Amino acid sequence: MAEKKTWGLLAEFETPQIIYTACEQVRDEGYRHWDALVPFPVHGLDKAMGVPPSKLGWIVLAMGLLGMTVGFTVQYWMTAVDYPIIIAGKPFVSWPAWIPVLFELTILFAAFGAVFGMFGLNRLPTFHHPLFNSERFLAVTDDKFFIAIEARDPLFDAKKTMKLLKKLGATHVEEIEE
Repeated sequence: MAEKKTWGLLAEFETPQIIYTACEQVRDEGYRHWDALVPFPVHGLDKAMGVPPSKLGWIVLAMGLLGMTVGFTVQYWMTAVDYPIIIAGKPFVSWPAWIPVLFELTILFAAFGAVFGMFGLNRLPTFHHPLFNSERFLAVTDDKFFIAIEARDPLFDAKKTMKLLKKLGATHVEEIEE
């Protein structure tokens, strides 16, 4: 029979205040591969965890600029290079007439960047996660607060990490297997 491999530890907390303080302590201890899982948004929790600003805005900006560039290039190619026709004395590069297409392609590409960028940054779709094996973890959608520290973290030591989590106010700590 194959040996079970530890994925990490899951600690349960009772209140948002306790998990907020616990997240600050886990961050200050130097852990890198961990997450706080809560049933509703807790104001400032991302700051307490030390989460850097999202890169999604830059992805959306880049994709929007790409959409505008594609729109401009396609229209320029069609009207000035591939099939130039003088209509009503207008120049071949009549960019004011292209503004609706540029706007639409900018929005379209930015929207695709937002959706697929979010999927990529969140590593979605994830069809199964080791935390789903825990019966207690089902309460995360109701009224419990959790911190999960992964075993791949360089500072992870099952006994020391469990001791830290209990010291921080965890009511229950369990080892999660892959």
